[in-house]
Amino acid sequence: MPAYLIVTRQGPIKNEEAYNQYVSMNAENPSKVPLQLLVMYGATQVLEGDAPDGMVMLQFDSAEQARAWYESPEYQAALPHRLRCGDWKAFIVEGA
Repeated sequence: MPAYLIVTRQGPIKNEEAYNQYVSMNAENPSKVPLQLLVMYGATQVLEGDAPDGMVMLQFDSAEQARAWYESPEYQAALPHRLRCGDWKAFIVEGA
């Protein structure tokens, strides 16, 4: 069953240097887990509630693969930089 890892940013980037380091580290360490980038900071049309300031959605073959990617040493090395530069939410949602 497909699964989606969704990361939303609630507010502006607070530390550009940390954000750039995060982006650079992800570019330098391509995923060893198969994934498909579906959304990366696209235009948002609010229908209900407050829209996030940014959103990324990745598709994986399963929730286990999504968690394996998130918990990989490569991503865990980059993650502290993202966490330093803004307010984020991240979650995995299983598809239908």
